[in-house]
Amino acid sequence: MKYFDLPKWTREASLWAEEYFSKLSEQPVRSQVKPGDIAALLPTNPPEKPEDMEDIFRDFKEIIPKGMTHWQHPRFFAYFVSNASPASILAEQLATYMASNCMLWQTSPAATELEERMIMWLGQALGLPSKYSGLIQDTASSATLTAVLTMREKALDWEGLDKGLKHSPTLRIYASSENHSSIEKAVKLSGIGYQNLRFPRTLPNRSIDAFNLREMILEDLDQGFKPAGLVLCVGGTATGAIDELIEPLQIAKEFNLYTHVDAAWAGSAMVCPEYRYLWKGVEGADSIVVNPHKWLGMQLECSIQFLAEPLLQSKTVGLRPDYLRTKGEDQISNLSEMAITLGRRFRALKVWFTIRAYGLSGLRELIRNHVKWCNELEKKFCLDPEFEISFSSPLALFGFRFTPEGFNSEEMTIRLFEKINDDGRIYLTQTKIDGKSTIRFTCGTYITTREDVLIAYDVIAELGKQIKNET
Repeated sequence: MKYFDLPKWTREASLWAEEYFSKLSEQPVRSQVKPGDIAALLPTNPPEKPEDMEDIFRDFKEIIPKGMTHWQHPRFFAYFVSNASPASILAEQLATYMASNCMLWQTSPAATELEERMIMWLGQALGLPSKYSGLIQDTASSATLTAVLTMREKALDWEGLDKGLKHSPTLRIYASSENHSSIEKAVKLSGIGYQNLRFPRTLPNRSIDAFNLREMILEDLDQGFKPAGLVLCVGGTATGAIDELIEPLQIAKEFNLYTHVDAAWAGSAMVCPEYRYLWKGVEGADSIVVNPHKWLGMQLECSIQFLAEPLLQSKTVGLRPDYLRTKGEDQISNLSEMAITLGRRFRALKVWFTIRAYGLSGLRELIRNHVKWCNELEKKFCLDPEFEISFSSPLALFGFRFTPEGFNSEEMTIRLFEKINDDGRIYLTQTKIDGKSTIRFTCGTYITTREDVLIAYDVIAELGKQIKNET
């Protein structure tokens, strides 16, 4: 086995990172390569003999960065950003050096106990009651899947795990239509089936209609179905929609439904007390997911699942074969018993570093600035008669359409969206609102400035004029 000088190449990697970040704002946000461009630069067969790290690192610098979309770019305004603070990056380096599998307490006691304490810290930071504990999942999709599996097993008195679903009653799950697609995927993978996922109608503010939710539950009971769970939304992916939680959660409790609140994006904003009204009543939920890697800079993978009764989830997805049994189990926590995967990375370290490095005051400033700057940008579009606002959010998100007089607004909006991302100075995504194409804008990276946000209007207006001249 050929070895190389790890300290030397760690320093080289740090020097590369310094250069990367110093020039990041000069790069196109979205990768400009075409399909197959990167693959064409890679050998079709693996090397038989070891290669020098000089050659490997050189190829990395020449091939990989140009094929990456830069999620930490200050003008990444597309998806809810996968954020990375400098403190989080440092913590991830240290965790990578140790390369621990934190599946059990005994395999990494510090990782387990730090994770439990960080769940406590974040719960306090978000204003949640002390009854919540939980764990750090990789993504919200995993948290949602475990929550839906728990809905299934609680409704079946945990018999589905052993007997299967063939002879069980048909279960029903209810969810906001504004929820992320991971809810649909979780219901499919759980064996409940997509046809048994029901979407109550929404109110004009895009919140779930609690009256219609009750109607659906009663209708399903009359038809012999078994209601099992409710998934609500705080900060939907498309429009930032927010369900009014109090009444739906009360209805769920009345019918003994297990409840999950997806606050993957917007939940981070609750570090600011002035935004907590947005999830008023959340303390009635059994499971809540918040992704600090979306807005607080605790980079992927860092999805916090808060649980009111962790035992329900561990009864569903936990398994303790003989080879995993350890001495003193009644005095410790094995967090893998609340997750689908056995292997677990040391995710809590970046949470600890980030909170300590910036403090809650620094994290609040980050959120408040992004919301303020996004609102300033939205007002610019409001004042421009060639644009219309499709939707607005109390947080850092809004949508707009290009509607110059005398042109087909649908066609012009689509063309503008494509031209924006081909241009490379900023990066946005699109969605459909009431059947109409809409361009989304959101911001969230650590190094984004007010100037970065406001320049988006200048770029978009400039490109809009080009399209009009070309038409």
